[in-house]
Amino acid sequence: MIAVPTLNSHALLPRLLHSLQQQSWPHWQLLFIDGPSGVEHRQWLMQCCAGDPRCRWLEQNSDEPGIFGAMNQGFAEASPGDWLLFWGSDDWAAAPTVLARVAASLQQAAAQGVTADLLVCRGRYVDAASDSLTRPTAFKSAGWLNASGYRRALLLGATPPHQATLFGPGARRRMPRYAPGFRLSADLDYFLQLSRSVELVVQCLDLELVHMSAGGISGQQTHRRLQEVRCAYRRAFGWCWFFPFLLRYVRRLVSLLERHC
Repeated sequence: MIAVPTLNSHALLPRLLHSLQQQSWPHWQLLFIDGPSGVEHRQWLMQCCAGDPRCRWLEQNSDEPGIFGAMNQGFAEASPGDWLLFWGSDDWAAAPTVLARVAASLQQAAAQGVTADLLVCRGRYVDAASDSLTRPTAFKSAGWLNASGYRRALLLGATPPHQATLFGPGARRRMPRYAPGFRLSADLDYFLQLSRSVELVVQCLDLELVHMSAGGISGQQTHRRLQEVRCAYRRAFGWCWFFPFLLRYVRRLVSLLERHC
């Protein structure tokens, strides 16, 4: 299931919807979780869901405000056996075959008797003005990580991109929702807290799953973002929080420098 928080973003959603309707693997489900949007946006949602039974929408619970509140509703709405993916209104599938490749990877692992808790793919940002591909996300190369390997990667500043990370049933049993108090970095906190699970299994897939518009609210609230990132690392690693915090932004700087070389 793909859960998408929305708020008056109907102008962006046709690209996301079209990218799913073009998938060679047709068994996807799309859930819009809508904040207090206006009439035009709600009409678009209703028309979309009436036209494709794989789509549905819910009104966001006022007790769960903000984007991560909407995503917590997505956690609650997922069936026990679902793989859950969170996209924003300005995200879309990178190619028509990406969901088929994800499904094939999960089936192959199941045939080998292995079940991952997280499936981490890659994403790429797109410049909104030129519509050109820019910075890719990066976590680890393709392969499998046990709990210690996953936690070590986080300690070294790597972070799974949530738009390219599928949450499996095992991850959701261990942590069924994002923690309160984070407006911009609840996803980082979730991955860090999940790393405490000693039996965690993470699969990294060499697949560019999603394209994402660069910018967004987190890019406009740098001070709060830094505060929340520091808090998340402190909750996970205690007194040595500054080590992954520093390495996180060293990685970002290196990525930007490589892009301009």
